[in-house]
Amino acid sequence: MAQEVQNVMKEIRLDKVVLNMGLGKSGDAVEIAKKALGEISNKKVNDRPAKKAIRDWGIRKGEPIGAAVTVRGNDAQELLKRLLEAKGNRIKSRSFDNMGNVSFGILEHIDIPGIKYDPKIGILGLNVTVRLARPGFSVATRSKHKASVGKHHKITPDEAKAYLTKEFGASVESVSYTHLTLPTKA
Repeated sequence: MAQEVQNVMKEIRLDKVVLNMGLGKSGDAVEIAKKALGEISNKKVNDRPAKKAIRDWGIRKGEPIGAAVTVRGNDAQELLKRLLEAKGNRIKSRSFDNMGNVSFGILEHIDIPGIKYDPKIGILGLNVTVRLARPGFSVATRSKHKASVGKHHKITPDEAKAYLTKEFGASVESVSYTHLTLPTKA
């Protein structure tokens, strides 16, 4: 009986969790969003500037119109558990991309366990992006001699779903569009 050997380079791990609040306006709203994200993550929150000017909306290029924070390591594991709990440990199948990353939204930040309502902050929604990685993925982001990750080493959506189910107890729901009816020509 030969024992099956696991390839350590194929092990999937949680690389980072990014929380983002896009507000579309600057000023006090950005400071409130930064305070809310700081309360959720216990990390330093960064501004997200506008990429271009939109005159009709009163937005100038470079003006902060959002806030984001990146969490890595053990803190990311604990944060992701809380974020999934806020979603009822359910993720839609269409939330996964072809690289094994997953993104979902939380409508009210007070749904996250451990976060209490603060009248100064109010209720804000946020986007969550989870990046999964394997050993060797750094070849795509390093500063010298960048290379692409091989197609057999990339994380498929099915592998990402299996990882989140096994490690975090999340259930993946497939979305059916059977309830939609298309208009028929008379």
